[in-house]
Amino acid sequence: MQVSLPGLLVCAAILAIAYYSRGMLIVGLIASQAFGATAVMTLTFLGGSSPLIYTVFEALLVAAVAARRRIWFDLGSVFGSMRPIWIIASLMVYAVIGAWLFPRFFAGQTAVFVQSKIRGTVVEASLAPVSGNTSQTGYFILGGLTTIALCTLLLHADRIDQLRRGFFLWCGLHAGMGLIDFAGKNAGVGDLLAPIKTANYAIISNAYEAGFARITGSFSEASSFAGASLACLAFSYTYWRMTKSRLAQGLSAVLLFLTILSTSSTAYVGLPLLCLPVAFSMLASFLRGRVEREELLIAVLMGLGVAVVMGVCLYRADALDPFVRLFNNTIINKADSASGHERTYWNLKSLQSFADTSGLGVGFGSSRASSWPIAVLSQLGLFGSLMLAMLLGVLARGLGGVQQWVAPETAAVAMSIRNAALAGIIANSVSGGSADPGVLFFIAIAVVTATRISALRRAAGSNPYQAARPMPAIEPA
Repeated sequence: MQVSLPGLLVCAAILAIAYYSRGMLIVGLIASQAFGATAVMTLTFLGGSSPLIYTVFEALLVAAVAARRRIWFDLGSVFGSMRPIWIIASLMVYAVIGAWLFPRFFAGQTAVFVQSKIRGTVVEASLAPVSGNTSQTGYFILGGLTTIALCTLLLHADRIDQLRRGFFLWCGLHAGMGLIDFAGKNAGVGDLLAPIKTANYAIISNAYEAGFARITGSFSEASSFAGASLACLAFSYTYWRMTKSRLAQGLSAVLLFLTILSTSSTAYVGLPLLCLPVAFSMLASFLRGRVEREELLIAVLMGLGVAVVMGVCLYRADALDPFVRLFNNTIINKADSASGHERTYWNLKSLQSFADTSGLGVGFGSSRASSWPIAVLSQLGLFGSLMLAMLLGVLARGLGGVQQWVAPETAAVAMSIRNAALAGIIANSVSGGSADPGVLFFIAIAVVTATRISALRRAAGSNPYQAARPMPAIEPA
């Protein structure tokens, strides 16, 4: 085991900031997601697996909750009132059994893609037990335990301020490091954040696409940065629309700028998908004749953007050629590139492995794909995919049917977190290689589920909140 000094220093800094934010474990866990390539150590006995710093905060949160004096009573309340927790627990058990059994039961019967001893290289091999079965399953189990621990905390106390501060700190750190990376690369300095990228996998941080420097922030590559940017953008935009927060508005503008300039296919596929519900919402407001000021601002900015682009084209016809080449390389011609062919092959072989194992899957961590749904299907099989689909249904439902029993600020934070998790799922569906939905997914499940239970309890006590009353413009502390 090799300890990473930069990783420990980053952990200490986050703990200090979270402590002064009056929510050390919850705020620290959420903020640690901003460091997507900072490992706290390298586990040589697990094939060089390097857990990122958010796993430290997950472990601290789970340990702190497990040490509570009334832990068994609290767990009884959680499992007795929250049905999604039973799904997560069942999925965790299935993942452990599948990770141990399936690579042995179906050994040699199908082909999978595993990490080679060369850093960042993926090779095709016959199915067999690998270190990823242990490490990837361990991360997934830790995520499930984090959901249970968070539900325990949220069910017995109002911690909405901690959640809000944590997510704004995450978005701010992500945007700040993205701007630092953008400025450094365009100034010719290179990757200024390289010292904190200590994870033991391929770091592609000085690449260019069609003459544009690829923004990676604190992540290992542009696609990972773009996926986190989409999640942060979904959170800040939703919170801005629900509370009129100026801080959320400013963060949304910065994150949109970074997402567009990330030069990642993940960003350019995911961003239009996120814009669809925004467009439908604006259309519905227009048809009702109740257009809000924020919607008018968005429409005016879009119109100005189109006018500027048309004016530039009229002034100089070839001025936008670099952007056209960028669009062609990342979207139009992506499938014909070497990377596109490789990732398509990964997905096809992953689907083949699902068929070769009669729908049971190859086991958690046995292989990788280039799309989260395909990775889930190939690793967890049909049964595990159905359980994850039910959890996605919990997120998709959100606070539907109970929002009138939820305080306005609580509803704003919960819906913003839920939308951030859904945006993360969209990004993973474009380029995710693992069946693990990520820590943000587990946090969102806990927040949405706990908020619904609290709302139902309030409804039983006949103490509704008036959903129609104006939302205060609350700024994070």
